Amino acid sequence: MESTKIILDENEMPKKWYNIVADLPTPLEPPLNPATNEPISPDELAPLFPQALIEQEMSSERYIDIPDEIRDIYRLWRPSPVYRAHRLEKILGTPAKIYYKHEGVSPAGSHKPNTSIAQAYYNMKEGVERITTETGAGQWGSALSLACNYFDMECKVYMVRSSFEQKPYRKSLINLWGATVVPSPSPDTQFGRKIREEFPDTSGSLGIAISEAIEDAALNENTKYSLGSVLNHVMMHQTVIGLEAQLQLEKVNEYPDVVIGCCGGGSNLAGLSFPYIKDKIDGKHNAEIIAVEPSACPTLTKGKFEYDFGDTAEMTPLLKMYTLGHSFIPPAIHAGGLRYHGESPIISNLYADGFISAESYHQIEVFDAAVTFARSEGIVPAPESAHAIKSTIEYALKCKQTGEEKTILFGLSGHGHFDMASYDKYFNKELSNE
Repeated sequence: MESTKIILDENEMPKKWYNIVADLPTPLEPPLNPATNEPISPDELAPLFPQALIEQEMSSERYIDIPDEIRDIYRLWRPSPVYRAHRLEKILGTPAKIYYKHEGVSPAGSHKPNTSIAQAYYNMKEGVERITTETGAGQWGSALSLACNYFDMECKVYMVRSSFEQKPYRKSLINLWGATVVPSPSPDTQFGRKIREEFPDTSGSLGIAISEAIEDAALNENTKYSLGSVLNHVMMHQTVIGLEAQLQLEKVNEYPDVVIGCCGGGSNLAGLSFPYIKDKIDGKHNAEIIAVEPSACPTLTKGKFEYDFGDTAEMTPLLKMYTLGHSFIPPAIHAGGLRYHGESPIISNLYADGFISAESYHQIEVFDAAVTFARSEGIVPAPESAHAIKSTIEYALKCKQTGEEKTILFGLSGHGHFDMASYDKYFNKELSNE
């Protein structure tokens, strides 16, 4: 049997991020100032972001160097391994070959430090002392807490209330790395107090939490805001995932027929798939790219492609993206990282152009897939990652029916060690589909 684990030497870790904006067949529509409906200028973003990130956000340069200081921290867990899922293949009885890129080996347990380290670094270089952010399931909040700890900065995390209550040890991890975390909507901001008064029993949403974090940053001196997904520079930072995966599969003479990733705001899917989409654009290969989302928050599969706010309080620029509407509050499903009303403008652009397909699944069938994976491969997946596992299983079973020996690559975006209460609810049959 061929080796289960494919690793790279740390010297093979990418030295540049890939910026797919340089290669998009259809140029991105610019973010708009909601007051004027004119394209937003770099100066208008300066109150929220450091100059280096603004430049990356608006860049059309194909490759951007990863600073040595960032690569030094990446080396704590990068390059991350690719595994061949032999035991899952055997259980399914499929002729397909299944590989997965395991981002749960990072200190924070997910792919999120790939961008949190970069964002904290660029803020530190410009003298920023404090960063605010939102978090859904807590992966992003803990990743930014880790990064701010490394660069000796304060961090305030607004965590969506449903996840704050479901995942207590994510809160503990955020505190462990020196950050402050509060449930959103919170009493700490004007908008949070407004929502709590109008909807006292709300489960919260990423849109609300974003509004709170932006308000906090705007009102406090030497504070900037940081976003864990959606924006162009975040997508770019994550491409270390796919760039590594390409090198790893080359070592075993494989190229995927399909690349699958869970998709909330889009950063995990982007990180794994963008290098492969470049090959599609260049006419070199034609891997199918599948975005997987929850049926409770089906942004791509049921949303509209139009300009919308990234937050509930209408404080962000208008972004051209697939959206369910910025006031949409999804059910309190346990894949908290996928409960976002909008989608990355780049992912939206590629989906509209047919480079990406999308599908959605209900919560219980996603947990069914997670259990199948854990009992075969031995790794407990995050509920978000389990969406990609569900899609992978479905694709592999189709190969079983047709006899096709396809190669599947999916992103295991994070482990589920802080989600055991959700698994307990699953085994106790206390989960609903919405």
